[in-house]
Amino acid sequence: MTEHAFNSMAETHTVFNLPQPLENYNLFTSDVALQQAAQREGAADRTTTLQQFGALTGSAEVIKWGFQANKVKPEFRTHDRYGRRVDEVEFHPAYHQLMRTSIENGLHAIPWTDKAPGANVFRASLSYMMSQVDAGHGCPITMTFAAIPTLRKQPDIAKIWEPLITSRVYEPANKPFFEKQGVTIGMAMTEKQGGSDVRANTTKAYPLAQRGGGQLYELVGHKYFVSAPMCDAFLVLAQAEGGISCFLVPRWRSDGSKNPLQIQQLKNKMGNVSNASSEAELRGAHGWLIGDEGRGVANILEMVALTRFDCMIGSAGGMRQAMTQILHHCNHRSAFGKKLVDQPLMQNVLADLTLESEAAIALALRIGRGLDQPDNEFEQLVVRIGTAVGKYWICKRTPAHAYEAMECIGGSAVMEDSIMPRLYREAPVNAIWEGSGNVQCLDMLRAMARTPGSVEALFTELDQMKGLHSAFDRHVRELKQDLADKHDIEYRARAIVENMALALQASVLLRAGHSLVADAFCQGRFQPRSHQMFGTLPRGVDCRAIIDRAMPTIR
Repeated sequence: MTEHAFNSMAETHTVFNLPQPLENYNLFTSDVALQQAAQREGAADRTTTLQQFGALTGSAEVIKWGFQANKVKPEFRTHDRYGRRVDEVEFHPAYHQLMRTSIENGLHAIPWTDKAPGANVFRASLSYMMSQVDAGHGCPITMTFAAIPTLRKQPDIAKIWEPLITSRVYEPANKPFFEKQGVTIGMAMTEKQGGSDVRANTTKAYPLAQRGGGQLYELVGHKYFVSAPMCDAFLVLAQAEGGISCFLVPRWRSDGSKNPLQIQQLKNKMGNVSNASSEAELRGAHGWLIGDEGRGVANILEMVALTRFDCMIGSAGGMRQAMTQILHHCNHRSAFGKKLVDQPLMQNVLADLTLESEAAIALALRIGRGLDQPDNEFEQLVVRIGTAVGKYWICKRTPAHAYEAMECIGGSAVMEDSIMPRLYREAPVNAIWEGSGNVQCLDMLRAMARTPGSVEALFTELDQMKGLHSAFDRHVRELKQDLADKHDIEYRARAIVENMALALQASVLLRAGHSLVADAFCQGRFQPRSHQMFGTLPRGVDCRAIIDRAMPTIR
């Protein structure tokens, strides 16, 4: 056999008809929907910073951190080698790089330290891009950000902790908070027997001396979900004499000794792997009462409202990352004589998925604009009802979106060296975290009943777009009829919330003035013959134009 023949036999194939890895691109400049939404909702003057962060989060190095942090699971050690209790979780170094990047760029603190207009929209835009790299580390970032309003219920405690929380210094060392320049905050609400029904909690709190806000209590009990257990302190619910109350429980006591908030085990999660979640026991752990006894649920809901907002942002980010992957793939992959992106049926699927993605970030940043106007009563009513509705719908749409995106790529999307399995496993997390779908629907009904003017504010928001699209107008009329009928409304709550979410998304897209996207969304979501699957847009939609608008570019 000749040398030429031997070499020819060894070269069995040439790799072609496959894209290059999607890296070293700009997550901001490649995302027209994000650019326009950020400008529209109040962050227009932050464009340069958003462009810089988009380049960072699209770099090969930062993308690699996301893969590394999710490949190597956190490991838990109860004691050090000398037998001292440490309750320490060890992470891959990439996790700390991600945390440091988010904190140094202020994703945990911008609205509390930056008084310029549009701070929440700006921060949400940054978080949206960072979540596309890795969703898991966003959990402690979100909780740290969201803890401030609750802590401010107890000004003397906030005076000590807020400067540390808002610091842009990341210190992961397992040591007392007063030895650090920056800290992170977690939360521990739910227990085995109660879940979302936190009033069924059995953890007890006993005053060490005096009762009352800012005083130290001793907590005894358990928590079934303590996310990010390496945080420096946790907002914890426990039963005091006056009822369910909220406490700030540090990992280390003020005298430098280990606070007996003891981790039992880490959760073995299907997704959200880079982030550690745990079960814990409180064996006389010290914690400061935040606010009054009996006000724990109301006080911690200040935190929960913001974490629910971040669920919307994170899920929208997951959708966008899926879109960049499949659009990039379909733009370079050919089948049956054409590029996939040129196939009519694939165009229908890609355009439909694109509409879902754009509607998600459009609504999320619209709520961000409301957060930036805390003194505007109308905006706060929109935020109140829009957060529950948006959290329900965006987070629930993400798993189906992730699956359909995987199918656009095919078998390669199932392989673990692709980001797609991670997006798929991550997709259900936000729908469950901070209140499942039913909890969000019940919260919407609670807002309607207990927050005067919330429903009127919703329809004021929607009616501003009246007359711009006949299908939208018809949908809003039907929604008003559904809400006017109070009979068995709890039974119908999911259908009502779905229709509210679609109406809000359509109104934002109509207001944005991009008629192609708004018309396609209204036709696809409000057509009389509705369909459950993506890829069922009606005739006449310019799918290719929608796809081109969303196509990522590598520079």
